[in-house]
Amino acid sequence: QISLLIGFISVNNSPWTDYSAYSFFQIVTMCDLVMILFFYIMHIFRVYRKLTCVSWPLAEFLHYLIGTILLLIASIVAASKSYNITGLVAGATFGFLATILCVISMWSSYKVSCITQSTSKYR
Repeated sequence: QISLLIGFISVNNSPWTDYSAYSFFQIVTMCDLVMILFFYIMHIFRVYRKLTCVSWPLAEFLHYLIGTILLLIASIVAASKSYNITGLVAGATFGFLATILCVISMWSSYKVSCITQSTSKYR
């Protein structure tokens, strides 16, 4: 989450050479941040226990999957359009770092969810 925020601030505070590429990067990072915050609030207040009609592990997995793919695309576009402007290069770098961290988070979330469900069936 911090790497997304740093990437957003870096791109926001640097001179832009291509408006559409950097606005896409900003939109993707802000949407990812909002959705991550949404899922944290859901876990903190345990709303998922009250709303049982939604498969929350699947919803979180799909969020991470779609967000990671969009973040990777946005980082590639931002890196290709940066033209050696340091703020934009830093934003793209933190975007790639956030992509890697999202993949790790997605993998660990999926692994924990599947392992706990499979072991609880046999007990």
